Order: sequence, then structure tokens, then C-alpha cells
Amino acid sequence: MSQKHQFYGTKQTQLPSISSLLDVMKDGNEFESIIGKQIINMNIVEEIRRSISEIELIRKRPLICYLGNIVNTHIKVSNSIDYNDDLPFSEMISVIDNAIREIDILIVTPGGSAQQVAKFVDKLRPRFNNIAFILPNMSMSAGTILAMSGDDIIMGPNAYIGPIDPQVPNKEGSFVPAQAILALIEDIQKRGEANLKNGQNPPWSDLQLLKNMDSKEIGNALSASQYSIQLVQQYLFQYKFNTWNTHSSDGRQVTDDEKKQKAVEIATHLCDHKEWKSHSRGITRKAAWEECKIKIRHTEEIEGLDRAIRRFWALIYWTFENTSMAKIFISDKYCIIRNDPTL
Repeated sequence: MSQKHQFYGTKQTQLPSISSLLDVMKDGNEFESIIGKQIINMNIVEEIRRSISEIELIRKRPLICYLGNIVNTHIKVSNSIDYNDDLPFSEMISVIDNAIREIDILIVTPGGSAQQVAKFVDKLRPRFNNIAFILPNMSMSAGTILAMSGDDIIMGPNAYIGPIDPQVPNKEGSFVPAQAILALIEDIQKRGEANLKNGQNPPWSDLQLLKNMDSKEIGNALSASQYSIQLVQQYLFQYKFNTWNTHSSDGRQVTDDEKKQKAVEIATHLCDHKEWKSHSRGITRKAAWEECKIKIRHTEEIEGLDRAIRRFWALIYWTFENTSMAKIFISDKYCIIRNDPTL
């Protein structure tokens, strides 16, 4: 295994060899304490599984992990949720004992295909009665949609979700946020209506923008946005709100209509480009609760979990930074690693 970190100082000395990063990891500076070490005969899969077992011991339920490499900028193969994930994700679920009905899923992803997320959920929800998603860091776009299908969302202090506005291909083949296209069209329409009301022609620059827009691109933007909103709305109502029975303010019974209305509000808000401005905008757990009204649990609320997640993420961060791994599917019984063959 390559080791890209170097030890710098006024005088370099021979560092002791280690075979486990977890064994030398220090609380509070987990990542700093493992860089610059001389690694000998370390089995990284077993290291990750040791870290998984630390989390499972606290949570008293199985943990499966879907991890995209968001750290190594030299990775050229896909680190996003896509169709190629379907079989390994399905197998990772299938090896879990059929008697087990509760599970944790730890996800790190920059986003990807909402259609593939729907396939994940179609496999997960008939199989498990309770699913908690644990987010140590980034779970953007399609990853956010996936998290909304859980009964529980547990976020670390440095974790964030993202807007669910999908990206669609334009006529040049580049991907652009669907909501950005729709927001632009809405702005053009408002300016045109204002000019016509004042007896003026619509701005020439707006007419040129409309002329250069592809009707298929606009249609894709509308369809993709509606699909993302529909998925989140459905998942919140069916799963996340399943145990939301009383209003915290006055103890009133929560009706199905109220659940549906709240699901629509949250889904629409998460897909609002005017609110978030950027598809890559990170939404912290504080903003998820205060702005989006999504109930989030904190890792610090569960004894021992925050430490275990910090250790896990430091290990994964080190792994992503120092190897060619682009995507990892791993549990105590399953492991598939996708590498970038060019590195």
C-alpha cells in the first residue's frame, strides 16, 4: 500500500513500524495521529471491519457501509451512486441474516442517480423494519434522498447533506443543475412580463438565451426535479414520519394529511435552487433541523458513538487519500472495493 504522507521536521528519525492505524489513533486528533506512520503488513479491510465492529457494539445492530472517495482528487472513475452499484449493494444486504429487521447504513457520497437510489430503497424497505442512516461527512444530492428513506438520520458534527435538485445533461453533454435551468426560465419570464406590461419588448439578451435553450433540456430539468421531490416526499411520509404521532408543541395527534403536507414542504425546500444557490451547497445538521425541519439525531447523543464515528472516518479518510480506492461496499460479512486502475 502506498503511503503519500511524509514526516517533516528539523531532524528526521526512523519511525517505528505499525500494522494497525486504529491501535495508534489518539482521541481528539484521530487523523493527525495516524499520518506519517511507517505501515507494515496492514490489512486495511480488517482495519475497517474492526472500526465497524466498534460502531456495531454501541448500536447493537448490523452496520453496512457505502463509501465513495470524496477525498482523492486524482480518482477518475465514478465515486457517485450509479447503476454499477446495484449488484454489490444488493449482495451486501442479502448476506445479512433474514431474522435481522433493524440495520444501520453509513454513507459517504457526493451524490449520483436518484433512479438508483430508488432501487436501493426498493431492496431495503421490504427487508427491514427500522433503518438508521449514519452520516460522518458528505451525503449529497442522491445521498440525501437515500437518507430520507430512513426511520432515523444520525449526523456527526462535520456531516452535511445537500440540495436534491438533480443534474441533467445539456446539449453540449455537460451536466447542469436542473433547478438552475428552471430558475433562469422563471426569471426570464418575469422580466418579459414586466416589460410587456410597460409596453416594451422583452430584453434581447433574454430572447437569445431562450433561443439557445434546448426544449429537451428544459423537459429533462422539469421531470428530474419532480422525480426527486416525489421520492423525498414519499420516503418522508412512509418512513421518516412513521413514528411522528404527536405535535411536540401541544401534544395534538398528527394526522396523515399533516404528515403529507410537511413531506411536501421539506421535499420542495430541498429542491429549491433559489434557496440553496448551488447544487454543491452543504446543509449542516443544524440547518437541516432549523431551516428544513428535518429531525436529526447527533452522534454525541448516543454514548460512545461520536468517538467511534470519528475513528472510522479518520481511517476511511486516510484510506481514500493514500490508495486508489474509488468506492467501498463493506460490512462484517461483505466487501467489494472498486479501484481506479490508472493510479
